[in-house]
Amino acid sequence: MTPNPAHVSGRLWLWVVLLGLTGQLAWTVENMYLNVFIHETITDDPTVIATLVAASAAAATLATLLVGAWSDRVGRRREFIAVGYVLWGITTAGFGLVGVDSSVPNAVAVAVISIVVLDCVMSFLGSGANDAAYQAWVTDQTTPANRARVDGVIQTLPLLGMLIVFGALDPITQAGNWTLFFALVGGFTALVGVIAWFGVRDEATPQPSGSYLSSVLHGLRPSTVRANPRLYVTLLAWAVLGTSFQIVLPYLIIYVQKYLQIDAYAVVLAGVLIGASVLSVLGSRRIDPRKPLERGLLALGLYVLGCVLMFTARGMVPVILAGIVMMGCFLIVGATLSAMVRNLTPPDRAGQIQGLRMIAVILVPSVIGPFIGAAVISGAAETYVELGVVKTVPTPWIFPAAALVAALTVLPLLALRRLHAGSEEPVAVVSTGSTTGERTTTGERSTSGDGTTSDEEMAR
Repeated sequence: MTPNPAHVSGRLWLWVVLLGLTGQLAWTVENMYLNVFIHETITDDPTVIATLVAASAAAATLATLLVGAWSDRVGRRREFIAVGYVLWGITTAGFGLVGVDSSVPNAVAVAVISIVVLDCVMSFLGSGANDAAYQAWVTDQTTPANRARVDGVIQTLPLLGMLIVFGALDPITQAGNWTLFFALVGGFTALVGVIAWFGVRDEATPQPSGSYLSSVLHGLRPSTVRANPRLYVTLLAWAVLGTSFQIVLPYLIIYVQKYLQIDAYAVVLAGVLIGASVLSVLGSRRIDPRKPLERGLLALGLYVLGCVLMFTARGMVPVILAGIVMMGCFLIVGATLSAMVRNLTPPDRAGQIQGLRMIAVILVPSVIGPFIGAAVISGAAETYVELGVVKTVPTPWIFPAAALVAALTVLPLLALRRLHAGSEEPVAVVSTGSTTGERTTTGERSTSGDGTTSDEEMAR
């Protein structure tokens, strides 16, 4: 019997969700709560948060490039996932040890430098395990027929991770017990890494030729870009979309709590996260694998609308509804682009492509987006007083700024549609025919003299 390429086994779903969700718990701490921790205990300067986000994104991208290429050459992912999650958890717990010691000269500057360095180390380890090894493992284990469905679920995991942290652990941060907060998330991440060593099934993958350095740099060569235009235009679209979201994300909790003055901000965020997750899963299931851009463009327009609605929304219910539209449609576009990147990934370079994905999805948005947000916040110059101290507060103008940048995503998407229309044959990929590790080939792949694999060559 021929295995159904669209089937996803229960065991695969278990590890996709467990590893992905655990990683997103740790990323929630790093992406959102670490910013709150800094704002509450170290400094309210938004430029510090922007610098932190940019530095950690650079470390994460470097890790994904190096570890992704390394896992390709080894031909396995399990060891990188398991060991990486253990070390990731240990460094996450270390955040709770950083604080402002008034007995130290320049105490605030020392605390800022310490938290930035530790965040870079944590991001390096986390991205090596999650963004490089785990994401490449998902590509290895899925097929073009089921990737939109799997990626639709993966795209909701950041929101589910936020929901769990907000619901279960936010009272700990409200009480100011940051050491316990970081220790719980870090300890759980390390525990899952230990379990993954024994539970994750991995099979040997095709290994690229050439040296390790050539594997790391392969995707950055101009010749590789020219040979694979659809892949790189897809990554460009993702970079623009991600930049839009990073204008808002680092300041979102502070905005809801301090600007909107919604005391039950955890309820608002829970409503947004649950609604957006449901919308993303349902929307991703409706994506036609043969015409993914049709739904992607529609979802992009609704995401821009959601940003505009967030600008005008006041009060708990309007903010929840606007947030569901904004986040849910952002996730649908992200799932569409993620599935397209997996389908355009050469079978022997799934790990290496994760490095390119990190540049597009994390590095570029994290370097540009938060600084746009910080500039908007500083330009608005709105403040609030807490315990006699005047502090800067994020304003609604970050949402129109995000909408404006998001609208630019339509340019690479339209270019991508033209490239798809001009392609005579679909991209051939090596897919996992079953969950037992047997691999089936849907097309033969040839490489040019410099080791690049073009869309046309992959099709042949």
